[in-house]
Amino acid sequence: MTDKMRNIVTTALLILLALSAFTAGYFSNDFVEQRFGIGSSTGDSEFGLFWEAWGLIDANYLGDLPTSTQLSYGAIRGALQLLGDPYTVFIEPPERAEEQDLLRGSFGGIGATLSRPEEDGPIILEPIPGNPAEEAGILSGDVLVAVDGTEITPALMVQEVADLIRGEKGTAVILTVIHDGQTEPEDIEIIRGDILIPSVSSRILDDAPDVGYIQLTRFSGESTQEVATAIESLLSEGAENLILDLRGNGGGLLDAAVSITDHFLSDGTVLIQQVKGQDEQFYNASSQTIAEDIPLVVLIDGGTASASEIVAGALQDRERAQLVGSSGSFGKGSVQLVFDLSDGSSIHVTSSRWFTPNRNQIDQMGLTPDVLVEFTQEDLDNFRDVVLIEAVRLLQDE
Repeated sequence: MTDKMRNIVTTALLILLALSAFTAGYFSNDFVEQRFGIGSSTGDSEFGLFWEAWGLIDANYLGDLPTSTQLSYGAIRGALQLLGDPYTVFIEPPERAEEQDLLRGSFGGIGATLSRPEEDGPIILEPIPGNPAEEAGILSGDVLVAVDGTEITPALMVQEVADLIRGEKGTAVILTVIHDGQTEPEDIEIIRGDILIPSVSSRILDDAPDVGYIQLTRFSGESTQEVATAIESLLSEGAENLILDLRGNGGGLLDAAVSITDHFLSDGTVLIQQVKGQDEQFYNASSQTIAEDIPLVVLIDGGTASASEIVAGALQDRERAQLVGSSGSFGKGSVQLVFDLSDGSSIHVTSSRWFTPNRNQIDQMGLTPDVLVEFTQEDLDNFRDVVLIEAVRLLQDE
């Protein structure tokens, strides 16, 4: 993996971690009073001790006090820690908006990725084909100098720069860039549009022209059709075997996971969901499938989680595919109901858990590869993907 790619991946992971961190919701003092019928002076209520303590802090603390919003968010975070569940979380409004964009698969922007290959170095642009940035003249490797006249300095985080670029569809943003090999900056006006965030990349492998490779990075509202298109394209190019790479896929939409599994299965159980106090719910594949018989291997690792574990677990249990990986999967097999709150924040509440068709528990257990592959230091030094190499070998030996 190159330094540039490593930084891009790191940036993506930081964004995903920010989306799933213990951020806050809407829990103002007025809400507390209305919900529980208490006020800051209600000494005999269960919350009286909190307000008693905060009153003393407010009267005596020498430093700056948090705002009421910060205090509310802090109270929520503290309460959530008592639950001992890392997946019941509050998400603040900006992160919730980004989360919704990712799950929809599109958002208003210019269609380019940002990376900072070197610490304190320049931000590099990579246009996404078919999107406004490419059409306006942004080239691969362009150095971003300014956004609407705001200079891009080393102090600005990549996410802060991305926020400067994002905006409503149909509005304009001016990027000042220096093309690779040039010295003079150029202003490029870009009209923001609905940006498709691809979740799938696919290709015929150079060293194995009979093997089609599909990498799925998340489960969004667009993913089912993207995977279907990739399968059909690879088969038309002569693929006789398929590899589905779910390494590093942290999940996404449940419906997308079930429907993508349905591409490879005809009928039968995909997933069992258990909810407290309710009958088990079975999610089943339909008779409509586009790749029922083509040999298939699925790649997993410790970053394979949630919806991606549903797909991998179903294909393994149904003996439709072998799992190949350098480790077991993450083990995130619970369902969160998402409630959007009045200030744009949201609360994610664990409400049920998933089991594979053979009733293997995913949550905190994960999936075990059928074929475990170990990386050597030589493999790492030479960027050799031995998991992919082993998957190709398995398919061609069948």
